[in-house]
Order: sequence, then structure tokens, then C-alpha cells
Amino acid sequence: MTSPRPRVVISAQMSLDGRITLRRDHLLMTSPEVWASLRPPSADAVEAARSALHQPTAILEGSGSLVPSTAEPMPGPPAGPCDDFVLPAAKWFTVVDRRGRVRWTMKENDGYHLLVLVSPATPAAYLSYLRDEKISYLVAGDLREALEKMRSRLGVSCAVSNAGGGLNGALLRAGLVDEVQVVIYPALIGGADTPSLIDGEPLAPGELPASLRLLSTHAETDGTVWLSYEVL
Repeated sequence: MTSPRPRVVISAQMSLDGRITLRRDHLLMTSPEVWASLRPPSADAVEAARSALHQPTAILEGSGSLVPSTAEPMPGPPAGPCDDFVLPAAKWFTVVDRRGRVRWTMKENDGYHLLVLVSPATPAAYLSYLRDEKISYLVAGDLREALEKMRSRLGVSCAVSNAGGGLNGALLRAGLVDEVQVVIYPALIGGADTPSLIDGEPLAPGELPASLRLLSTHAETDGTVWLSYEVL
């Protein structure tokens, strides 16, 4: 039976203690130099193999990877129920921005066209801005509905999350993660509030952790380790 949503894969590079950046104020998408001091010689080849494993029709990112926490949403009343705005494209760089905080200069990269996931609570002025900029968006009440729209409206069959811990945590809590791919660098970062692979809401009382099944392991002599898991 075909799933109503795409297969969702969390794919990340991290330190041994699960940190995905050096500090809270280092944005993932705008600080590529963050990992320069951590990457062993084998990292490029391992990363290339990991990236080639899936051929996603959508990449997922959260707005927190692109703008600081102090970025203000566009002012104005919420849009309320409204239509989607979708331009033709085959692959999508998809960003969850329900508050309308990101002002865009990039609309396409390496064949992936920008798609913003918004909600009825997103300011109407932000949706008007996206339309004026010819940026596609889908309106959805939650992540499950957004993914189902990506499947039904855009034909997305696989979505890879390269996001930070906030979006990854939200996907996990909603039961929307099918697979986890991590490349671990031989380094420790620490820090009580340093972003990790899975952040967000803690487990509710009585809620059990997600169980995983190991799919594969790959280790390099310089300390780089690549692990693949299925979420049960």
C-alpha cells in the first residue's frame, strides 16, 4: 500500500556526542567553516557516498538553520485558511517557516527549487511576499499534512532532512521519520545548549523512546563512522 506521505530520512554529520554545530549561535546553513577543524581526510568520500544513497525529490530544512532566533516574523494578521502557491519544479529545497522569518535571496540551488511550508497562522503579508518573489509554498496545519501535500501535490516520494535538532525532533515526535543516516566525526563538542541531532520537546510521561534497527555500519581508519538505522 502506498504511503500518503514521502519516506523521510534524517541525514546528518555530527560529533561523537551528537552535536551538529559548535554553539547555539552558529547557523548550520551559513557557517560551513564550522566543521573544517573536525573533518578527517576520509570525510569527503564518506559524505559523498551518504548523499548518493538516496535520490530525494525534497530536502528539508528548518528556518532556524537559516536565521538567528532573534529574527522577527513579518508583522500583520495571520493568513487563515488559504490556497497553496506552487510553481512547476521537479525537486524541492523545502524550508519550514510557519512564522514567516526568512527573507530569501536564493530561490534555486543545484536543481532544487525553493518551497516554503507555512500554516494558516503565518502572517498574510509573508505569503504575499512569497508570491511576489515567485516562491512556492504549501499551507498546512502540521508537518504530517505538509508531507502529505508534498506527496499528493508535488509527487515527492523521498524527503531527506538535513535540518537542525528542532525540526528533526518535531518529525520524530510526530512519527514521521523512517530512517536515520549519521556520519560521526572523531570529536567532542559538549555544551548544555549546543544543538544536537534531535532536540525539541522531551518525551511525555510514559512515552517510550523510538526504537531503531541497524541497517549498516562503515568505519574509516581515521575515525569517521557512518551508521544507518531504520526507525521501527
